[in-house]
Amino acid sequence: MTKTEQNKQITHDWIRAFNEQNIQNLLALYHNDAEHFSPKLKIHQPESNGFIKGKPAMKAWWADAFERLPSLQYVLVNLIVDDKQVFMEYLRKVDGEAEMKVGEVLEIEEGLIVKSRVC
Repeated sequence: MTKTEQNKQITHDWIRAFNEQNIQNLLALYHNDAEHFSPKLKIHQPESNGFIKGKPAMKAWWADAFERLPSLQYVLVNLIVDDKQVFMEYLRKVDGEAEMKVGEVLEIEEGLIVKSRVC
């Protein structure tokens, strides 16, 4: 399997883990010191300025999100993959909220996500 194919598989595993709200499977895709940026972090954790680092911080963030949004689902719309990164567009669906189109970039090294950035 090429790095591009591996990165595509990581993306599909990422979507599946989110839709199953399986934090352990999600964290397994990330490097221990991975960094994550999201505008939603600025809203829910203003002190973070939108950035968190490391699996413990990501675990806490996603556990909170899954608790607040039990119906959260992502539907992949577009995927651009190369051997170092992924750009994906997906629809964020939550019961009672309008669908939101989201763009996210995953930087991948040695089969693990080292940075993710929600646009």
